[in-house]
Amino acid sequence: MGWIDRISEAAGRLAAWMFFAIACMITWEVVARYVFLSPTIWAEEMAQFFQIWATYLAAAHVLRKRQLIVIDFFLARMWPALRHAVDILSLLVIALFCLVAIAYGSEILLESIRMGRATSTMLGVPKWMTESAIPVGFGLLLVQTLVELLRQFGSEARPLSRSHGGES
Repeated sequence: MGWIDRISEAAGRLAAWMFFAIACMITWEVVARYVFLSPTIWAEEMAQFFQIWATYLAAAHVLRKRQLIVIDFFLARMWPALRHAVDILSLLVIALFCLVAIAYGSEILLESIRMGRATSTMLGVPKWMTESAIPVGFGLLLVQTLVELLRQFGSEARPLSRSHGGES
């Protein structure tokens, strides 16, 4: 399970660097457009491309670090056994959603490859390059979810929310 955690960690770091790169691209675009009066044809589309990939790559890392959005109001008032059951149910729902997203995302991806779809911008980037982020990202999230489910049944059980169970 440790190697899956390391993959999620690496994907999270890559996502963080991609968000940094987005800031650089947008800054460059603003300078190019308003200072040099010469906007680029690539900055906006590449920033969107990076944002899509960074968002999906970060999902497994967010789950691993227990940074999910959770409604603690109810969870904090539950018995520990009930909280544990809710965590398991939540992980099962995440896993099911991942399977659906992977299936539909892969179908769309394969169709884009077959049809040769591309963006309608001056760059004309093939659509599969962004659409592949969905099955890849949700695939990583699914594997990390399965690891977290296994942890719930072992000695490494920890709540989905960082704020209950004595953590802050």
